[in-house]
Amino acid sequence: MNQQTRRVAVLGGSRIPFARQWTAYAACSNQDMLTAALKALVSRFDLKNKKLGEVSAGAVIKHSRDWNLARECTLGSGLHPETPAYDLQRACGTSLSAIVQLGHRIALGEIDCAIGGGVDSSSDVPLAVSKGLRNILVKTARARSLGERIGAWSDFKFNYLKPAPPSVGEPRTGLSMGQHAEEMVKEWNVSRTEQDELAYASHKNAAAAWQAGFFKDLAVPFNGLEKDNNVRGDTSLEKLASLKPAFDRSGKGTLTAGNSSPLTDGAACVLLASEEWARARGIPVQAYLTYADSAAVDFTGMAGPKEGMLMAPAYAVPKMLERARLKLQDFDIYEIHEAFAGQVLCTLKAWETEEWSRKRLDRSALGSIDKTKLNPKGSSVAVGHPFAATGARVVATLAKQLAERGSGRGLISICAAGGQGVVAILEK
Repeated sequence: MNQQTRRVAVLGGSRIPFARQWTAYAACSNQDMLTAALKALVSRFDLKNKKLGEVSAGAVIKHSRDWNLARECTLGSGLHPETPAYDLQRACGTSLSAIVQLGHRIALGEIDCAIGGGVDSSSDVPLAVSKGLRNILVKTARARSLGERIGAWSDFKFNYLKPAPPSVGEPRTGLSMGQHAEEMVKEWNVSRTEQDELAYASHKNAAAAWQAGFFKDLAVPFNGLEKDNNVRGDTSLEKLASLKPAFDRSGKGTLTAGNSSPLTDGAACVLLASEEWARARGIPVQAYLTYADSAAVDFTGMAGPKEGMLMAPAYAVPKMLERARLKLQDFDIYEIHEAFAGQVLCTLKAWETEEWSRKRLDRSALGSIDKTKLNPKGSSVAVGHPFAATGARVVATLAKQLAERGSGRGLISICAAGGQGVVAILEK
């Protein structure tokens, strides 16, 4: 099919301030938070009662009641009820994947405008009943007499009452994200000092951005919270160095609560459109989504050499750069999601290492980046990381930075559970 594609414009984003688990949004649901972010975007761009091409959003941690989350939030957002919506989930890459998919539809002329986003609550988590209690409840529901209902409880044990919270471990390994990141920093010889220095820069950059008013039109107050409540502008390298390891307490661990992203509640979304749609409504284009890619790594060693579970962006970025005919150094801003400071540093070291690049990528090393261009407004270690919302936060933050510069190019890199990575390029 020969079809000319259109440029995909990023017009801007909205989010609610991100909150640490069990703080400001402890009683809020995914639907509450995502609806609030969508309402803010609708208000910002005068979209009330407007029918858009599509909305795509998702959450990693979902109750069964959230089975049609994006559609329900769209109906509550003020958009015209004929706006289609669907859920998408790719762990921490959820909202970036949604934005990329919607961008493809705009580029092909299937739709003219769309909203991509994500939300997650680490506070309002679904608690499942035990298998034993579930069997009893099913037998009770299917019983046709009082005797059968009473008989269904004959095998009841008190330990059946223990709830089963969502697992924070990788199903294939049983290890948490932090434990996998510990394996990576040991493999790549990333020091505690390096990790704390990156975390320190993240907090300082985020605090400075809030102080300068950068997030004023991006983050709208919600449920009494006016700014991200994890940002520590007063932290120091000494304070970070005093924290104990959080995942490996053998004396060899280097990941702490200070250099890791916290469990976070929040939602974010981004408005995309064709240039024609934006021009007709007098909406300035902040940036263009020009390239995207994804990758997955074998972190189990099932098919060959075992790779670090959060290393997929190290593979996805070279693929994308090759298609774009760009070098790693051809960027003004690098927005690399900080699941852990150590994870970012492992990725950067992989790109710099000739032996690894030849062996794993069959190419020469990408080289190093100017770290003064890394996450200039802070990232997930400081701002927080509501899993599915992070991609939309990053896209909105980068697009605004490029708009303020008036020109430039930015790289987005997001690692995700299951050994996956999603990457993209924005240009102005």
